[in-house]
Amino acid sequence: MMGRLSTLLLAAFAALALSWAPAVHAHKASDSYLNLAVEGERIEGRWDIALRDLELAVGLDTNGDGALTWDEVRARHGAIAAYALARLKLSGDAGDCPLQVTQQLVDHHTDGAYTVLMLRGACGAPVESLAIGYTLLAELDPQHRGLLALRHGAATSTAILGPDNARPRLRLAEPARWRQLIEYIGQGVWHIWIGFDHILFLLSLLLPAVLLYRDRQWIGRAGFRDAGLDVVRVVTAFTLAHSLTLTLAALGILALPSRLVESAIAASVIVAALNNLRPLYQRGRVLFAFGFGLLHGFGFASVLADLGLPQGTLLMSLVGFNLGVELGQLAIVAAFLPLAWWLRNGQFYRRVVMLGGSATIALVAGFWLVERALDVKLAPWTGVFA
Repeated sequence: MMGRLSTLLLAAFAALALSWAPAVHAHKASDSYLNLAVEGERIEGRWDIALRDLELAVGLDTNGDGALTWDEVRARHGAIAAYALARLKLSGDAGDCPLQVTQQLVDHHTDGAYTVLMLRGACGAPVESLAIGYTLLAELDPQHRGLLALRHGAATSTAILGPDNARPRLRLAEPARWRQLIEYIGQGVWHIWIGFDHILFLLSLLLPAVLLYRDRQWIGRAGFRDAGLDVVRVVTAFTLAHSLTLTLAALGILALPSRLVESAIAASVIVAALNNLRPLYQRGRVLFAFGFGLLHGFGFASVLADLGLPQGTLLMSLVGFNLGVELGQLAIVAAFLPLAWWLRNGQFYRRVVMLGGSATIALVAGFWLVERALDVKLAPWTGVFA
């Protein structure tokens, strides 16, 4: 009974991880980026919303050809502004702070094109705390999140806005360092959990941890200690590598073109998955994890670039984000490894989960690689203008 239950749980875990991946372009889920600056009673802001999300919400592709043009987006500026402003409400200590859109632009993030709404508002009295009511895409995508950076002088507060945090109230006084740390830990956890290509790379490295390759076939390991040490070595190498390049990129010391980084990350997922089908570097998986982990660090750095790092607590924010990423990874390992160990000697794990799962991961990553390397869009609403 327990064996059957574990099989079903592991199958559900693998299916969930794989079902997320083909549905997204690049490696991000549905996010928007809201940057607000408060000075006295005045509020200035910038709100980046993905065009693919706005297509679902208000309809942008007027001729139905599956390709967005600048003219199509510009023709819907009024509808975009009305939809967005109806789903973002700000209020200070003295009451509501009505917002208006002063300008609409287009910018590109790593996962496609975004409309940029330049915001302006006034609260009627100096603001000491600000309540944010956020319901963007709530009726269409419960997984959508808004990533908020609220600036007041040299202080910056951050928050993840969504159904479970739809109306936070943030004080404008400089937050305590421990609070900044916790906020960025939350950001790190969230971004590893929505970083689908990072998750698939990690799963590709974890799948063979409970197995050994002998005589051209996979067999279950005899001792859990060996499997656990293998996981520790691989995850530690991956962690050290991406923490190094994430820090260097976030500090502006080292940078690589986003298209190159995203393509290389997709390629790393393919190589890791294919190695499970025909192992070539079984004993060198730690070095492989470290080498490709360096590239994944640049991918995480693009997230921090979108969020914006507060200069006054730069080191604290970097440490918090890194800790959050590691906590998110450990949660994945903790959920996966015990079930994988329980099922390691069965045909279901070795053939369906290990071989079938690896083949599916390679296929999904191949889809990403073609899109990123050739700059072609195999899925609609990736936000590139015709």
